[in-house]
Amino acid sequence: MSESGREIEAKFIVPHFDGIRQRVLDLEGQLIIPRHLELNKRYDTHDNRLRSNREILRVRRGNRVVLTYKKSKSAEERIEFELAINDFEIACNFLEALGYQVILIYEKYREIYTLDEAAVMLDELPFGFFVEVEGPSLEIIKQAAAVLGLDWEYRIKNSYLELFEILQMRLNLPFSTADFVSFKEWPPIHPSDLGLEEAIRSFYDIKSEL
Repeated sequence: MSESGREIEAKFIVPHFDGIRQRVLDLEGQLIIPRHLELNKRYDTHDNRLRSNREILRVRRGNRVVLTYKKSKSAEERIEFELAINDFEIACNFLEALGYQVILIYEKYREIYTLDEAAVMLDELPFGFFVEVEGPSLEIIKQAAAVLGLDWEYRIKNSYLELFEILQMRLNLPFSTADFVSFKEWPPIHPSDLGLEEAIRSFYDIKSEL
């Protein structure tokens, strides 16, 4: 996130991280935060006012604890404010005391690299591998995505909440939390379950050209 509270990023699905990770390093990218587990709680009002207004309210526990507010301006650009706090549970209790309700709990493993002016986040969720590219401008993000072999046309505009809801609808999942334990006994999730098989094919097509 920039100091002005403006976030510009794009998200892509990939079959695995090996090629992406090596590509970042080959381009002299630097690992700045090693792989770590994140626990996220996303909140909304009882009538889903935040979601209706394209707003996100979230508490995250990972390498630090952060309270985050976002409001979408477009698929790639958001207003974002983050507040580092000391206690995850107190932050959750605080929001719930104000009347906010948890609408999704999800986990992911994340590692973060810098690549020139961009940041590259490798996010492993229980239902797939995703790359988020963030930077100070859309053009810089597009350039970083291109050198990594990520097809801009197939960037993912859905949030992780929306992707999980797609799985719930298509697979009739018997659980409502997107954590690794819940998915452990479930058959492996394929991109087709998310409707993203074309995005995976485009990844392989571009990789063969690099």
